[in-house]
Amino acid sequence: MRSLLRSKIHRATVTEARLDYEGSISIDMDLLDRSGMWIGEKVLVADVDNGNRFETYVLPADRGSGTIAINGAAAHLAKPGEKVIIMAFELSDSPVQAKVILVDGDNRVKREIG
Repeated sequence: MRSLLRSKIHRATVTEARLDYEGSISIDMDLLDRSGMWIGEKVLVADVDNGNRFETYVLPADRGSGTIAINGAAAHLAKPGEKVIIMAFELSDSPVQAKVILVDGDNRVKREIG
């Protein structure tokens, strides 16, 4: 078994960093649906601006809000306005076609690959 990229939201803009919140990342439900990520799923987040990488789990944010909120201790690692890449993986014995969502500065889907 190998851990392979299954879905990615590429260069999303962090809209909130909430230190006093249960640890997680809140993502607009529209982006979750388009990317195939699930509520509660473990994700790897890479901050394009500062190089920080961290794992957390997904919580839903209001549909159509464009919300990408970094919650809890991870709020020290990514700040509002920074770009992040959010990645979900799956274990598989065979290749996986990853679904990649490219977003604009308002976290609206520009293009979908895969």
